[in-house]
Amino acid sequence: MARFTLPRDLYHGKGSLDALKNLAGNRAMVVVGGGSMKKFGFLDTVVSNLQEAGMDVELFEGVEPDPSVDTVMKGAQAMREFEPDWIVSIGGGSPIDAAKAMWAFYEYPDTTFADLCIPFNFPELRTKAKFCAIPSTSGTATEVTAFSVITDYGKGIKYPLADFNITPDVAIVDPDLAETMPKKLTAHTGMDAMTHAIEAYVSTLNSDYTDPLALHAIKMIGEYLPDSYNGCSDSRAKMHNAQCLAGMAFSNALLGIVHSMAHKTGAAYSGGHIVHGCANAMYLPKVIKYNAMDDTAAARYADISRFLNLDGATNSELVDSLVAHIESMNKALSIPSCIKDYEGGIIDEAEFLEKLPEVAELAVGDACTGSNPRAITPEAMEKLLKCCYYGTEVDF
Repeated sequence: MARFTLPRDLYHGKGSLDALKNLAGNRAMVVVGGGSMKKFGFLDTVVSNLQEAGMDVELFEGVEPDPSVDTVMKGAQAMREFEPDWIVSIGGGSPIDAAKAMWAFYEYPDTTFADLCIPFNFPELRTKAKFCAIPSTSGTATEVTAFSVITDYGKGIKYPLADFNITPDVAIVDPDLAETMPKKLTAHTGMDAMTHAIEAYVSTLNSDYTDPLALHAIKMIGEYLPDSYNGCSDSRAKMHNAQCLAGMAFSNALLGIVHSMAHKTGAAYSGGHIVHGCANAMYLPKVIKYNAMDDTAAARYADISRFLNLDGATNSELVDSLVAHIESMNKALSIPSCIKDYEGGIIDEAEFLEKLPEVAELAVGDACTGSNPRAITPEAMEKLLKCCYYGTEVDF
């Protein structure tokens, strides 16, 4: 038996923030990141719409990129003091992911973070509040997923939290918000969405319900991301929809080792963070080559190439065409091809090699590894991560 879970309601299209006026409740806590949603007036719109719905509103502001366990705990405490019956989060993946985790600690103060790190081990939510997510970026799709990524900065590890309980009740996918993204963010979040869709399609848990969503998202992203990157408003609107479709697919089919590697390398190095979407974009071609050594996975990647009308007669040729397609997109989006070239070389080679065994072992143990189409050992993960660092070929 399998399960397919999405938000109860999804409002989309320009002006869909007005759907907040129809929420029924008494108090809403709005969780938001930095200043962009306030700067562009969207936060004021959210607050006024919730007030028009008859709610008292309180803000929890300042959720950082790659939200920390500490921020989650502070937000949960603020919720326990305010006692909202709606949690509304607006912004990129970070405030929405943080708010999902806050929600669990608000309703269950005695729960530990270690408990939540066990996949699909959340307590039953909605005993105190429902959840509404409003994305401002076109990539994470956390507004429709059963996932949250929280960083333990003391350990330098990103933890993907997974449970259908944290799938939002309401998602509002308003393309007006996506207009605020700078070019680099557009590129990184867009390739995050591409990775979601491709990993969902080849996942061991793919199904007839997730496959159409994944394939259509892949096609849309390939078509609209370059123009979205270059500022086309219509393409930005299409990308906002495409990333959401990719999220619907991967929330139910799960992901693979591209995300395992991105989670465990993202906060591991003293030189700086590797931005999640950029990590996915760099690692995806290498992982496709690794996974395609498995015949079943190769056939799935070939399906994608055929759907995109890429060149190739055999599965091997079609896999190569898909890799070339991803690499071409990365180049057009000014995304580096390997970790060594990331942000001018901020990830020190000696530190990378020193931490490689530990990072590889953690990546193999990541929650996303279990649904990858080809098994991997810590030793093979070390080799694969080296290929991603130096940009060398995968032939094992």
